[in-house]
Amino acid sequence: MTTTFDMVAKTFQGLEAVLADELRALGAQDVVPGKRMVAFKGDKELLYKANMCCRTALRILKPFYSFEASDPDRLYAKVKEYDWSSLFNVNQTFSIDTVANSSEFKHSQFVTYRVKDAIVDWFRDHDEQERRPGVRLDGADIMINVHISETKVILSLDSSGESLHRRGWRTGSTDAPINEVLAAGIILLTGWKGDTPFVDPMCGSGTFAIEAAMIAAGINPGVYRKHFAFENWKDFDPELLQEIYNDDSGEREVTCPIIAADILPKAIAIARDNAKSAGVDRYITFETKSIVKWEEAPQPAGVLVTNPPYGKRISVEDMNALYKTIGTVLKRVFTGYHAWIIGYQDEYFHEIGLAPSQKIAVNNGGLECELREYLMFAGNKKSFRAEGGKLKEERRDGDKPASGERKPRFNDRDRKPRAKRDERPARPERDETRGEKGRKPYNMRKAPLMPSISADKEIVVNRPAWRTRKKRDENSENNDK
Repeated sequence: MTTTFDMVAKTFQGLEAVLADELRALGAQDVVPGKRMVAFKGDKELLYKANMCCRTALRILKPFYSFEASDPDRLYAKVKEYDWSSLFNVNQTFSIDTVANSSEFKHSQFVTYRVKDAIVDWFRDHDEQERRPGVRLDGADIMINVHISETKVILSLDSSGESLHRRGWRTGSTDAPINEVLAAGIILLTGWKGDTPFVDPMCGSGTFAIEAAMIAAGINPGVYRKHFAFENWKDFDPELLQEIYNDDSGEREVTCPIIAADILPKAIAIARDNAKSAGVDRYITFETKSIVKWEEAPQPAGVLVTNPPYGKRISVEDMNALYKTIGTVLKRVFTGYHAWIIGYQDEYFHEIGLAPSQKIAVNNGGLECELREYLMFAGNKKSFRAEGGKLKEERRDGDKPASGERKPRFNDRDRKPRAKRDERPARPERDETRGEKGRKPYNMRKAPLMPSISADKEIVVNRPAWRTRKKRDENSENNDK
């Protein structure tokens, strides 16, 4: 009988619904999206598949112990009660990652120390020679995640190890490359499945184009990973992982054009190398070309996704002019396309000069950004709607907005009838510390918040001898011919 258990998949804000769909497609049960995470149930095979196949997961956790603790002493005592020999032995190393949202446990580092002490003391008390396992910050054999919400403590095994955004294909990068998980999530949010042209006119190191090619070709994102943390677990099944790893039944040839362009020759060279490492270079057309040089786009109409400079870590001499040029090129060249642009400041979005059909909040490199969709239809809005076009996807009453999508401030039923001019209350005196309309202006330059899930910097061990490099070897043979 197959044993199922609870699991948690971590992701970025705005990608929860996409990740939930991925997990359901893999056969996950009781899938419940949350904030930057998705809870679900499954067996060992699903845990392996989630790590190998999910494009929008950062890591997969397996909770194994939960309890209540109202102070550090109680935390220590409860952790020490657990039988830690069921998970690992004194010859293995372990690490602890803590996330604490509690008035009782305000410092996550202190929590980490107390949990570490409890585990070490348990091994000393149960070993005749008082031996203890070692602690490693990077590349530990066993990775333990501690999550505290007020007094509720959940301990989980991290099955992924190195963050899953580290696919294993990246050989180089330009400044501030977009995270692979975020790139794949944005592509899946667009609804693109490899059946229409895909364009990134400012591709940098090629992340969007490469992730798009892997989606179109049905290549699992974990196929070039060197190691997963669950390979160090006591119940690891190498034959099961090898079966999943070598299952290429979902792979297919890519027939739609995928174009990646950038003004910098160096960026294109890096993108080519990355694509070759991922085995998808034959599916992508790379061009060294400025955004202003675009004269025509692949037809029939497709999807454009790009991540232009924000003016923070990467900037150009005239940011306003750059975004104005983007808007001009979209209107002139990409008629019929769905254009998706991720940005940081309203000021620059405004320069595009187009009304977005969707706005989705996303976190990119610690910056609270927005992903905006623009429908590039011919003519004006009136004629577009008259022909049956829709600027926004209409929802039935009671439907919830998609994860990450901003809820409208009001709808027609909530709109109150306008009072006559002489019936309106007197306008309050203007607060000099606020904007012209008496409201504090939204400051998009506020201090950036770091994402709750940071990218790991771990040492990855060599690939086990039992696992063949089937897909990369096949690509190498094809390139040699």
